Amino acid sequence: MKSKILLVDDEKDIIELLQYNIEQVGYEVISANNGLEAMEKILEMPDLIILDVMMPVMDGYEVCRKIRQSKLTLHIPVILLTAKSAESDEVKGLELGADDFITKPISPKKLIARIRANLRRKDNAQDDENKGKTTIILGPLEIDREKFEAKVDGVNIHFLKKEFEILTYIALKPGRVMNRESILNEIWGEDSYITERAIDVHIRKIREKLGKHSDLIETIKGVGYRIRDTENAPGVHS
Repeated sequence: MKSKILLVDDEKDIIELLQYNIEQVGYEVISANNGLEAMEKILEMPDLIILDVMMPVMDGYEVCRKIRQSKLTLHIPVILLTAKSAESDEVKGLELGADDFITKPISPKKLIARIRANLRRKDNAQDDENKGKTTIILGPLEIDREKFEAKVDGVNIHFLKKEFEILTYIALKPGRVMNRESILNEIWGEDSYITERAIDVHIRKIREKLGKHSDLIETIKGVGYRIRDTENAPGVHS
């Protein structure tokens, strides 16, 4: 699944230039031309926001402040764009919760490098947070990592060790596509002689045990698997 980038700037030519370059490296881009429109587009839950500071209706500082006040958007990385190069402007943006700061004129290559770095930090932070968690709840599925138990609709389901480990691994990252190689390396180790075909076999067995909820696990053709980030999923709990 492509990471979604929200690009906000009141200059049409900048939007077009940056959107073209960002999409060329595989990201999905949605755009807004002012702060108020940006607040509406944020409801689409982008993975990262690129936000111009000087805009009509609502400036970038105010949008950033609102993003950081909401529990729904608190975790989304924000890169501020500005024509100002004063240190005080950068400090103000960072104090409001921005993750990064780039001055215009903007180098598309530099911006893409910053996008990748911020998304990588976000993923690593989520992984670190999940390491200490014991219970995962995704819709009808509940996994207790400490007790090595899984329930579907409140009923205990017996998963073999590798099945349980695979299910847990992909459930820790709902909505994210996990390729077969990463699953193989995580569960069996990089030096294993097990083939990627084994992943497909285990996923099939997991789906059988999920019963009517087998569609929780989606196949991404040619890539791997993803567990659906269900609307009513409370997520991962301690």
